[in-house]
Amino acid sequence: MTYTGDVEVGGPADVRELPGLTISKIAVSEMANNAYLLQDPETGAALLIDAAAEPQTLLRFIEGADVRTVVTTHGHWDHHRALPEVVAATRAVTVAHPADADDLPVEVKRPVQHGDTVTVGGQTLEVVHLRGHTPGSIALVWRGGEGAGTHVFTGDSLFPGGVGNTQKDPERFARLIDDVERRIFDVLPDDTWVYPGHGKDTTLGAERPHLGEWRERGW
Repeated sequence: MTYTGDVEVGGPADVRELPGLTISKIAVSEMANNAYLLQDPETGAALLIDAAAEPQTLLRFIEGADVRTVVTTHGHWDHHRALPEVVAATRAVTVAHPADADDLPVEVKRPVQHGDTVTVGGQTLEVVHLRGHTPGSIALVWRGGEGAGTHVFTGDSLFPGGVGNTQKDPERFARLIDDVERRIFDVLPDDTWVYPGHGKDTTLGAERPHLGEWRERGW
């Protein structure tokens, strides 16, 4: 079956098997939050992005996976409600940006900054700090190479159709769209697959023509 990234709360995960990495996506909670399980098929190591909610659902989702790391993309409550239960069950290392760390319900064992890396088995994810939606929002970039492509997990900083909510604050919006443009669009190719914190996936190529429109409208 072909991966689409279209998942529904209460529905099954969508799974994408790539050379070097298996990506599974599920939606949870009344906010339809996306959670992503990344697994290195060679070593069996796994990483979870956003233990958002419904701990029992997420524990079934990751059952059998060797989850060693849980990354929280940002400090908003709907992205970490299941974090205590998931960490207790897996003993995984918690990762987040220090600017949002105090908003999480568990201690952040590994604070990360822009340019740091996080590993899942033999695969490396680059940390990209995207300021604006929250002070410590981060994205993770996996450059899979030939046959796998480039993939970015953007939390609530980039969606199909625009950047994340900045509460109609012009300074926050300018900061976020500047970071998204300079740190994502300017450095990654158009075929980069985008996995957001809610809703459907997209690609940078599909969104790039609209950057000027987003700037003009201010959200």
